[in-house]
Amino acid sequence: MRAAGNDFERRACTELERAGLKLLARNYTTRHGELDLVMRDGDTIAFIEVRYRNNASHGDAVASVTASKQAKLILAAQHWLAAHPQHARSTCRFDVVSYDGPPNAIRHEWLRGAFEAG
Repeated sequence: MRAAGNDFERRACTELERAGLKLLARNYTTRHGELDLVMRDGDTIAFIEVRYRNNASHGDAVASVTASKQAKLILAAQHWLAAHPQHARSTCRFDVVSYDGPPNAIRHEWLRGAFEAG
């Protein structure tokens, strides 16, 4: 499953770069968790979680970003900001890029500001 995750992270990164975002970090790992992509969107730092679900029997990909997962992402983002003080005063947001469905019929969605830190 990790290989599929890497493929979808690469796909999301390429799509977001085409949309004008600039990659700052990929797979940034802390003891709190991992940030799939950290990108700059103008003056905003976007922490991006990439999710794939082949089957929606347990909810779609966006629904898999639970409150617990959000808390881990927020802690990891705080760690990234502390390690990159040049971005500490930037506006930040949390996005989710989701891919749902079987490989021959994948639906894609980019939710900007999918959840808030706070």
